[in-house]
Amino acid sequence: MAEGLVDGRAPRTALTDGPKRPPGRSGHVFGRLSAVADAVLYEGYLLYPYRRSSPKNRARWQFGVLFPREWVEADGPVSPGVSGSADSWYQQTECLVRVDRPDAVLRVRVRYLQMQHKQVEDAEGRPVESLTCDDGSVQLTFEEAVPREVDLTVTLAEGEHGFPVGSPAGADTEALPSGAGRIVRRREEVRATTTVTAERFGEGLVRLRVRTEHQGRPADPHAPRDQALRHALIATHTLLGAEGAEFVSLIDPGPDLQEAARSCRNDFTFPVLGGPPPADAPADGSVSALLLSSPIILPDHPQVAPESPGDLHDAGEIDEILTLRTMLLTDEEKREARATDPRAAEILDRVDTMPPEVFGRLHGAIRSLKPAAGRPAWWQEGADEGLSPATDTVLVDGVRVGGGCAVRLRPRRRGADAQDMFLAGRTATVAAVFHDVDGSTHLAVTVDDDPAAELHGWYGRFHYFRPDEVEPLGGTDVPDPAVAQEPPAGPTPSEA
Repeated sequence: MAEGLVDGRAPRTALTDGPKRPPGRSGHVFGRLSAVADAVLYEGYLLYPYRRSSPKNRARWQFGVLFPREWVEADGPVSPGVSGSADSWYQQTECLVRVDRPDAVLRVRVRYLQMQHKQVEDAEGRPVESLTCDDGSVQLTFEEAVPREVDLTVTLAEGEHGFPVGSPAGADTEALPSGAGRIVRRREEVRATTTVTAERFGEGLVRLRVRTEHQGRPADPHAPRDQALRHALIATHTLLGAEGAEFVSLIDPGPDLQEAARSCRNDFTFPVLGGPPPADAPADGSVSALLLSSPIILPDHPQVAPESPGDLHDAGEIDEILTLRTMLLTDEEKREARATDPRAAEILDRVDTMPPEVFGRLHGAIRSLKPAAGRPAWWQEGADEGLSPATDTVLVDGVRVGGGCAVRLRPRRRGADAQDMFLAGRTATVAAVFHDVDGSTHLAVTVDDDPAAELHGWYGRFHYFRPDEVEPLGGTDVPDPAVAQEPPAGPTPSEA
């Protein structure tokens, strides 16, 4: 990776394939973040049972996807939030940096996946969906991805630095054994830029903004998502490292920087401190020389469990369960998975050869037995002044909607969660109205024809929709909290 410290407005950058990066200063700086960053990069890349024919592997790429702006906004502007599960055309990180010396250095690494279409062709050069070679191996046409990353090194002086982070188009050809055919891998051009802006925010304090934008224009703003993905940045995230400075936690900024932390705006990503956690949390707030801004919301100092022998591309699942399920795949299922993607083949090789002692460690571990007494719940009914999900309401198409109201679900065509699309047109009952840390409003609902609706409501497992994604059904008796409710009149003297 070519890099160097620069002065003024001339940052030096270079694009490389992630796995081929030669050792260098930035590689050393970000070494402690590599395991977590790679887990973010490949989260959901390919899910169990790791086969092309599995329905869950036909709707991929759900986090940190940056498309051309015209494609994203073909159905209207997107609503920003810290979660990167919604499709967008940009990603913005803002954080606070305590500067210890005037020559402090900032290192930035932007990482993402570039889609690569793997097309199998037979001996006559005709595209085919699958091909069996003379040695018995099977090749499948599939969508792969190439890791990309771009480094930038600048001084932490006030100013703005812009640099390209896109990837060129390309194609590679691989001949199959015995002249059975060939594999052609094609990549479309990805155009994007990242802008780094440093703004003095007080004595020894800088507010840093890192904004990555897709700069391409779609050939067809109404093209299907699968087609638009060919020009997208996938699983986009940013690594930041500082020398002579420290990043301030936006989760635990300390009492003196609470207001400054609230002023930071993060869209479709959220920054957390990297590296190992401190033994004791400092009273004036948490800091670190490393920061990871991820489209998947993480805590400060995220770590990959040391018992985990490798990535399964599903960090929300339990390694032991996925390993057991993968072991139980039939020989035919494993054959298809190996033909689907090299990363699936790596998982199967690791699972099939896993020593018993390694598998035993997946059963669980106790990190700490410290008492949890005195730690308040993150939220309790009535704890936040003016907020009461059970009784709050929101205006939808002129109708005030709150707990108990009937609605019809109308998820957005673009940017909606994939699971929500299956609920389009179904009727539901609103259980509560929630306000998140971004100031957005969400309706917690249970689906009426769900046999487990009552159970979900009992233990608080809801589906969440924005107010513009529901259609009120009929009127409502929910009172408007903005209208003062007069107490009932008391008895007249004659009645008394």
